[in-house]
Amino acid sequence: MRNSNKKFYSVIVIFILLLTILTITALVCGKVNLFTLKNEVIRDTILIKIRLPRVILAISAGCILAVSGAVLQSLLNNPLADSYTLGISSGAALGACLTIYINIVFEKNIPIQFNAIVFSLLVLILVIKIAGLKGRLTITNLVLAGIIVSSICQAGVSFFKSIADEDAVSMINWLMGNLGSKTIFQVLMVTVTALVGTIICFKYSKELNIMTMGRREALLVGVNYDFINKLFLIICALMTAMCVSLCGIIGFVGLVVPHLTRLLIGADNQRVIPVSAILGSLLLLGADTLTRVVLNHELPVGVLTTLVGGPFFCYIFIKRKEVI
Repeated sequence: MRNSNKKFYSVIVIFILLLTILTITALVCGKVNLFTLKNEVIRDTILIKIRLPRVILAISAGCILAVSGAVLQSLLNNPLADSYTLGISSGAALGACLTIYINIVFEKNIPIQFNAIVFSLLVLILVIKIAGLKGRLTITNLVLAGIIVSSICQAGVSFFKSIADEDAVSMINWLMGNLGSKTIFQVLMVTVTALVGTIICFKYSKELNIMTMGRREALLVGVNYDFINKLFLIICALMTAMCVSLCGIIGFVGLVVPHLTRLLIGADNQRVIPVSAILGSLLLLGADTLTRVVLNHELPVGVLTTLVGGPFFCYIFIKRKEVI
């Protein structure tokens, strides 16, 4: 136990140091060299209004995706689970694409965040209703219902892209994931959501550990399984919706990070949740900095995370097939 605690705190300290170094690097580095700029107004504008919000957003979004993935994997007892499994991300994407279409065609200015959150919650309610049609809500029914509803939402996204015709470019760019051009207020909303959501998930991490053993075992030791189960689902839905509504679809962070965390420190959610939060922030900030600084043409961060996460997903799937 002592060695386990030592390893946990060592991992936390190392990741925080790496995140601090990467944050400074992301603020300083870019296409424009701040050290050579003589105009202080331009330098301050680039640093405070362009790079700082983007860095904070990358940290907050990475935290949201990683924590949501870690919670859902434990909650559903499924190593391949994340916000996409229950259709949460697809619902948010459908709401966002609907809003983009209305704004373009009817020249409106409806906030994307509102519809993304509403649709993600509606999808979650629909998934829970479908999963509980034949009695008690089970993990298997929840996952199957999530896959069904997610497929319908993805078809809806494709429909709006097709009828948007030439204007579909803005939808496609948004769906690929982008952390740039966000206001301080928007970034603040995501940051507050990340902090509050992570704190709530961490508060109930002991109960989450017990819930991984099953509903009956959890009820026997006094855990209010149904309430906490729905609480986690709602928190993950809200966190994911806020992230997707601003950043678009950023895949595989919620899948990859919890697995890497468990390889490092074990399966205790009291440790997995905080470490996943830091590692998710580190991974997404690193990916965004790479696309912005290293590559000649800025690549959407969602594309890069998918390129990295895809092979890892295949590895997990192959290992899972071997176990079965």
